[in-house]
Amino acid sequence: MSSEYGQGDGGGAEGAPPEQLAFIRDSVRKAKAPRAKPRTWRGAALAKELPVARVLVDKGVLHLDRYFDYAVPEELDAEAQPGVRVRVRFGAGRHRVREGRREGGGLIDGFLVERRAESDYAGPLAALAQVVSPEPVLSEELLGLARAVADRYAGSLADVLQLAVPPRSARAEQRPSPEPLPPPGVPEAGSWARYERGAAFLEALASGGAPRAVWNALPGPEWSEELARAVAATLASGRGALVVVPDGRSAARVDAALTALLGEGRHALLTADAGPEKRYREWLAVRRGSVRAVVGTRAAMFAPVRDLGLVAIWDDGDDSHSEQHAPQPHAREVLLLRAAQDKCAFLLGSWSCTVEAAQLVESGWARPLVALREQVRKAAPLVRTVGDQDLARDEAARAARLPTLAWQVVRDGLRAGPVLVQVPRRGYVPRMACAQCRAPARCRHCAGPLEARDAGALRCGWCGRAEDSWHCPECGSFRLRAQVVGARRTAEELGRAFPAVPVRTSGREQVLDTVPGAPALVVSTPGAEPVAEGGYAAALLLDGWAMLGRPDLRAGEDALQRWIAAAALVRPHGDGGTVVVVAEPTLRPVQALVRWDPVGHAVRELAERAELGFPPVSRMAAVSGPAEAVAEFLGAVELPPEAEVLGPVPLPVAPTAAAGRPRRPGTPPAGEQWERALIRVPPGKGAALAAALKAAQAARMARGAGQAARVRIDPPDIG
Repeated sequence: MSSEYGQGDGGGAEGAPPEQLAFIRDSVRKAKAPRAKPRTWRGAALAKELPVARVLVDKGVLHLDRYFDYAVPEELDAEAQPGVRVRVRFGAGRHRVREGRREGGGLIDGFLVERRAESDYAGPLAALAQVVSPEPVLSEELLGLARAVADRYAGSLADVLQLAVPPRSARAEQRPSPEPLPPPGVPEAGSWARYERGAAFLEALASGGAPRAVWNALPGPEWSEELARAVAATLASGRGALVVVPDGRSAARVDAALTALLGEGRHALLTADAGPEKRYREWLAVRRGSVRAVVGTRAAMFAPVRDLGLVAIWDDGDDSHSEQHAPQPHAREVLLLRAAQDKCAFLLGSWSCTVEAAQLVESGWARPLVALREQVRKAAPLVRTVGDQDLARDEAARAARLPTLAWQVVRDGLRAGPVLVQVPRRGYVPRMACAQCRAPARCRHCAGPLEARDAGALRCGWCGRAEDSWHCPECGSFRLRAQVVGARRTAEELGRAFPAVPVRTSGREQVLDTVPGAPALVVSTPGAEPVAEGGYAAALLLDGWAMLGRPDLRAGEDALQRWIAAAALVRPHGDGGTVVVVAEPTLRPVQALVRWDPVGHAVRELAERAELGFPPVSRMAAVSGPAEAVAEFLGAVELPPEAEVLGPVPLPVAPTAAAGRPRRPGTPPAGEQWERALIRVPPGKGAALAAALKAAQAARMARGAGQAARVRIDPPDIG
């Protein structure tokens, strides 16, 4: 205080001036009861109606995956409504009770799920500490979806809600959302007329129906406009629509198509590129019902669209649709749950076709939405192959990494426009092999692969040791060649071969959205191919064996998906578009690319997996971790009688050189030896498997087990 109040004399209350004493006495007279301390509410009266709040605390551990009851203070009665964010004290023991109210524990975030008249818990309840915001963000429908996803993937409800509800922005909540616009008119069929049942599909959406379709899109840029027309037809029926795409570039194309078709203000764009505040503002507009259509990337699969009439996913085989955070759901499976929960239409579209999509059609759950073969041949480019026999007879392929046919296609294509070159690796670090017998070059100390970084000396990719005097142990040759050359190295070689042509690269460091229609070489890694104005004149798909030779069940499916995604950007055969794939032409994925028949490839893959009992016909889970943790987990879990345990087997040890880099969730730390066991159950037993794994993991966490075992339902890589 300042000296005019007598504080400088050390007086306190006795030395206070008469004006201050009178003010204190007057304040005491007006106070009818002692005021409760914020966030503990000691002595505060409870709400007269529904004084118990059921809260989901933000603790993503399985043994706490349930609701907890809290008392509702009277001062928070109006704001403490179902769906709002709250803060509660969590972790206080039974002995910390005062005046009939449990106290203590640390503050933690949560969601208020329900108001009740009585609690199932017989002991004293702690009080709600705070209502963070009166904005209801968790609806009953979203809570039900999150619970279904948690059960499907053996995860916790709190972890799913962290993916479903974006972080709060106070400024975004304070801004009102615009008034909803009236439904638009029914759109024309447009390019949907190219498909056998395309116009009928749009009519069913516009009339309020719920058709379910697997759409094999024709090559070309029309797919975004066709998705926009499906959304517009759904909005015309007075319902909402949700579209999930793999990346921000695809979202921008659908966003532009919707804006051109319907104008501004009818849809929201939910991507990470928008920033936290803008994204939360768009999400609130959807939650409040101001916007009835949503286009977004993976996280948008939980968007709270009101009166949902259509869920659509584009390119479900893309890795970006698989969430990396617990419980690691896939966008396709979440949208399938939403279609069943809301009884709405479902559309799965792609240039290619996954085995899961083929299974939806094979089971009769969805109908195929395809074009006639005449339309396919009219829209697709010409595909030519270069196999091992062609390379053996090609003198140019021995001296350089491109065969003669590829050089000719590049040269002819550059006369008409840009040429796309797809390389399965990024960067400048090629793996080396013997130039004579093509045996992989291995380190003499650890047998790791030898690499040449930035055209420098050979070094081991595992232990980092330099290799100065390598020779092939198979044939004795001292000559090396690149096994897989990265995008930067390929761009450098092509730049020397075509010095008058600009060379652009698109990869992890810099992804291009579009390139001009002028002649240029565009070197890209899979998934980063930019769209060329007017389409590419030609495309080269290099090192096909590198993708087909991966020791994985989905190697052929993934390779075909990446090839078709690149080839779909090339002009039709009638306009001179040509694609050259460097891979053995007798292999099934290569033949499917030549015939442009991804559906036939997926159907044959599905038949083989059904015979062998592989996913997606069966349900599978992976348990990985240190050997002791995996063995303990498998000994404790009560699996269904039909379950079959495969393994455990050791996983590859991550190289020590990658210790400082971020690792993918579920992968072993650098230098550690992990094991993995696969658990397989027949169709119809997936829910029982997930429940058993979740119960065993929760019991281990409750006991405080030492080393944890990682559990993942539907692992993308099973070897």
